[in-house]
Amino acid sequence: MLAMILAAGRGERMRPLTDHTPKPLLQAGGKPLIVWHIERLVRAGITDLVINHAHLGQQIEQTLGDGHPFGAHLRYSDEGSALETAGGIAFALPLLGDAPFAVVNGDIWCDYDFTRLHARAAALANSGDVAHLVLVDNPAHNRTGDFGLQGQRVTDTGPRLTFSGIGLYRPQLFEGITRGAKAPLAPLLRAQIAAGKVGGEHHRGQWLDIGTPQRLDELDKQLSATQNARHA
Repeated sequence: MLAMILAAGRGERMRPLTDHTPKPLLQAGGKPLIVWHIERLVRAGITDLVINHAHLGQQIEQTLGDGHPFGAHLRYSDEGSALETAGGIAFALPLLGDAPFAVVNGDIWCDYDFTRLHARAAALANSGDVAHLVLVDNPAHNRTGDFGLQGQRVTDTGPRLTFSGIGLYRPQLFEGITRGAKAPLAPLLRAQIAAGKVGGEHHRGQWLDIGTPQRLDELDKQLSATQNARHA
């Protein structure tokens, strides 16, 4: 299966760190945020990866290359100007094939087991659903959450959890978006949730949205402490 890592955001809340470095290349635990994703996807047997970019995107291509050192095959979707989440995915559809594919936000850190995506994608392909979302407990900066979850169905009612930024999608979900147009993901998902076509799961492990320099520093200290403990 293929996976896409979203890396086109400007990272306004991360300024001045992102004035000269694209957000996915900011480091935590001694390596760029996006490299953590690449390595974990490869370990899960997901090696064909598409990375979109816009702001300082050529730095991403120059740093990661074709992915060979990571055991991955990387291809890039250069948006020029960021197209928002759904617009960026729609723009990359020619690279993503006809089967369900995974999408991971480049500005999160999560210990979700990506090996689970293989079975989830197979189930999605054989169902009437168009998406499968990984939800997490609500962090302090999103206390009200995003979506409900009843069993394995994502809802717009009930107690809410936070969308992790990890999901599986059928290409058809994005086919109504004009290629090159800006389009957010949330309205697209809410329409399909209302139609009963979105499944989901609750990941109870670690998850962090690296949205501010303070959270990046927090993650860096956490990962560095873990690595030091392993080498002690």
